[in-house]
Amino acid sequence: MRWTGHVARKGERSGVYRGLVGKREVIPRRRWEDNIKMDLKKGGCGSVDWIELAQDRDRWRALVNAVTNVRVP
Repeated sequence: MRWTGHVARKGERSGVYRGLVGKREVIPRRRWEDNIKMDLKKGGCGSVDWIELAQDRDRWRALVNAVTNVRVP
């Protein structure tokens, strides 16, 4: 989750960003972005625009901590 915030701040021109949110292939596979969205839903933040939120490091860090605390028993 922390890494995805870093990638989202890099912007759309970054190759890593394009790989993160890239279009699906003909074979339906999950993208990294799909996994991020699933984690956010599990944390109760499913409707959050995570790319926009990641631009604010403090708010992103708070979200990451909240989501990772939910996942860890």
